[in-house]
Amino acid sequence: MDNVDRLLAFLLENGVVVGESVASPSDSFLGLQSIRLTLQPFPFLRWMIVASGQLSSQTADGIVVLKYMDPSAATISSKHEPLQDLLKKVSRLFYTTLVVVPADVRDQVGLAYLFARAADTIADTELIDRPRRLGFLNHLRAQFLDGHVDWGQIRAIQQAVGPVQHDSAERTLLERLDECFQLFLACSPEDKRRIQRVLTTLTQGMEMDLSTFPGASPAHLTALKTLDDLDRYTYHVAGCVGEFWTDLMCAHRKALASWDVQRMSEVGVCFGKGLQLTNIVKDIAHDLQKGRCYIPELLLDEVGLQPRDLLEQKNLPRFRPVLSKLVRLAVEHLDQGWLYTMAIPRHETRLRLACMWPILSAGESLKLVINSPDLLNPMVKVKISRSKVYQIVAMTTGTVACGYAGTAYWGHLRKQLV
Repeated sequence: MDNVDRLLAFLLENGVVVGESVASPSDSFLGLQSIRLTLQPFPFLRWMIVASGQLSSQTADGIVVLKYMDPSAATISSKHEPLQDLLKKVSRLFYTTLVVVPADVRDQVGLAYLFARAADTIADTELIDRPRRLGFLNHLRAQFLDGHVDWGQIRAIQQAVGPVQHDSAERTLLERLDECFQLFLACSPEDKRRIQRVLTTLTQGMEMDLSTFPGASPAHLTALKTLDDLDRYTYHVAGCVGEFWTDLMCAHRKALASWDVQRMSEVGVCFGKGLQLTNIVKDIAHDLQKGRCYIPELLLDEVGLQPRDLLEQKNLPRFRPVLSKLVRLAVEHLDQGWLYTMAIPRHETRLRLACMWPILSAGESLKLVINSPDLLNPMVKVKISRSKVYQIVAMTTGTVACGYAGTAYWGHLRKQLV
């Protein structure tokens, strides 16, 4: 079942009478589909669509034509065909969602993603001993520090790390890492500086991770010490992306020319931290099995727990007060992310969607976290369903990133979290 069919199924499940699905050639290129909806008995859905101001047509009997974005139907345009090809092979999911990013910043975002994914692959390759992984990460970061690419070091990374990858996508990425650097050198000096800065910080965070957690199993379980340690970690692996995103968008999107880059970058940092905190509480059990406890010991001390106690599912009730604090912290950061999103001018629909989707998905994930009876069970994966993702995409694109509808959704979610 493709994305269009899933969206139509969602609408049918919610009592909306759906007619034919049609799309013009220009709409298809953008990943837009048009569907006829009978909304007369459903005033809330009508309100969301009317509030967007983007009805294609409306009749007295309550039939409207609504346009929405279907990423899988979209064609990504890129000045660099090798980049488009590599993104498609490395991560089909990221490739299809990249369609929502404006074209003039799409290549830079895609390239930064590939470098970050390559660094993460190096850090996670357990078949290579930890000191060598730290060395390869240091060599990779060095390529961004002085702007000079040492092709010998790139080949050494490719030859050592690429062949031991079980995942074909990660192996392909390492094999073509030199192509990524060739594309990087073709970027403007300003964009190269932006990519250099974010990759330097991200790789420092990965090195911090490898140094802080020396083992790779519950037998070598290690925890962060304080909330400050957690804050520092979330900045290095996610908050810095908010700085990169803000700097890049302000430089290339005229609608953001009036933004105070420094102030909005600080808000963007909170945005990124909120997303990373969501990942941390969602993946607690799986990280513990890798010897990593991102829950600060000081918080665990407050409820009489040690990191090792989290390996036992029976301790979940005692852990819940700590979990609630971390969820509230994540929501506070995501609130800043929502303010960031609403500061984007309404006509920058693509930028708004690119920010709305991760925030609303994070909110739905946090709802699962606080209600899960199996959060500490490594055999259970806490993850929102694809249908929930499609629901978020349908609502936000169907209302053309309408602030009223989106804020109502986020507000409804956060009331269930704090």
